[in-house]
Amino acid sequence: MDKVSGKLTVFFEAPFWVGVFERVSDRKLSVCKVTFGAEPKDYEVYDFVLKNYYQLRFSSPVVTDVKETGRNPKRVQREVRKQIQNTGIGTKLQQALRLQQEQLRTERKAVSREQRGAEKQRQFELKQQKRKEKQRGR
Repeated sequence: MDKVSGKLTVFFEAPFWVGVFERVSDRKLSVCKVTFGAEPKDYEVYDFVLKNYYQLRFSSPVVTDVKETGRNPKRVQREVRKQIQNTGIGTKLQQALRLQQEQLRTERKAVSREQRGAEKQRQFELKQQKRKEKQRGR
């Protein structure tokens, strides 16, 4: 049975506080970036996760390696301290975020292209209708 794990990293990326959700499922990593604005309190982050987790739009999954080991509590504490001091985000994470941004950009382009085509078709039909009305002498 595969494990599903999630992780939220909150950091300051001038001028806003940003949260990055990481989800590892079936050895695949998917991420979502959320902008909080002002520095969120712990209870605000917890409340946000409880209310909005299922509405988050995660990126498409990227294959990653998952380490399965026993966890020493002191080591976990050291890793947490390192992560708190580490201000950057990992390369796999950056790739997944970049992939998500590209997908959203292509979706926006497709939607706007369809809207422009529909508007152009509407204008054309309007011109045709006016021409027919002029021919009929109205």
